[in-house]
Amino acid sequence: MIFFWLSLAALLVAAMGCVYLVAATILVSRSVRKRVQPCTKTVPGVTILKPLHGNEPALFENLSSFCAQDYPGPIQIVFGVQDPTDASIAVVRRLQNTRAERDLDLVIEAKVNGLNRKVSSLVNMAPRIQRDVVVIADSDIRVNPSYLSRVVAAFDQPGVSAVTCLYFGIPITGIWSNFCALAINAHFLPSVVFGIELGLARPCFGSTLALRRQTLEGIGGFMPFVDRLADDYAMGEALRAAGGMISVPPFAVAHVCTQSSPRDLWRHELRWARTIKNIDPIGYACSIVAHPLPWALIATLLGAFSTNLLPAFAIAIACIICRVVLLRQVQRAYALPSQAYWLVPACDLLTFVLFVVSFFGRHVSWKGYRYLTVGNWVTDRGSRAL
Repeated sequence: MIFFWLSLAALLVAAMGCVYLVAATILVSRSVRKRVQPCTKTVPGVTILKPLHGNEPALFENLSSFCAQDYPGPIQIVFGVQDPTDASIAVVRRLQNTRAERDLDLVIEAKVNGLNRKVSSLVNMAPRIQRDVVVIADSDIRVNPSYLSRVVAAFDQPGVSAVTCLYFGIPITGIWSNFCALAINAHFLPSVVFGIELGLARPCFGSTLALRRQTLEGIGGFMPFVDRLADDYAMGEALRAAGGMISVPPFAVAHVCTQSSPRDLWRHELRWARTIKNIDPIGYACSIVAHPLPWALIATLLGAFSTNLLPAFAIAIACIICRVVLLRQVQRAYALPSQAYWLVPACDLLTFVLFVVSFFGRHVSWKGYRYLTVGNWVTDRGSRAL
């Protein structure tokens, strides 16, 4: 009897997960209908900040996409590195040569302002800001020519003090980057849309954070966030605490996935999982229902010793179908290239393993550094270069 009840419990969680996947599919479809063409009333000058670390795959193409904007206002792009021997410097120099018509600035400053190297670099770059609107975007983000017009148009909504963007994954380095892209497209992105549509999520992403220069100064600039794990989320909370609203326009930018080994993938995904857990531990724990396939397989295994075998097996098949349908809807909604559907079951199992492991340990790895986390903070103790 114990196997029967354990199998039944796992089966119920899996069934709830299927309901979640169906609901997420509907909400992703509904969110697309909100799309409108950008209609910017004003064209303020924009400064784009790009903190860099290393010459990662496709870096030149990613940065070039920000130089190819059809935005009619003046654009300044500031790149920042902390190591004068950083390989990304050569990429920026190449970009300056090929895009001589653009206002491209490079800040090379070794001063370390805190444990979060990205924010430390932003502090060093801040004195070079010349325009009224500041856009911060990670180096692995790629955008289309209408991106900046859409972001700036979002400021026309009443009460908006900042804008952030959803993102989808594009794999470029083989099977391991495909796993990363699937984790974004089939799990992360629809879960965020689900949360936003139901009023449960208040996101702020490193894919894009745009705000007015005066607003940035009003929250103390970048210095208050130099020891934060999720600096983008912390800045979003500071903006909301100051009475601002963060707009999430109904479009997404591309996150270029470059993982080339199981180790790269594991470190990247575990950092994401632990970051989300540290930000919202209760909500993260409740997301257990977003992993229905593993629970259906557990129910199937336990059901082999009871009468639940066939129902559990049927639910397992339903879980795979629901996830594929959801991924298909995301692909259509955001005009993504064809997805690696054959990897969906394996990706579901991997994300569940990461979900479980994320509760055991407090270290995360990011761009050659290993950090010990306490909530949304990183600490000196246990943090070191890899």
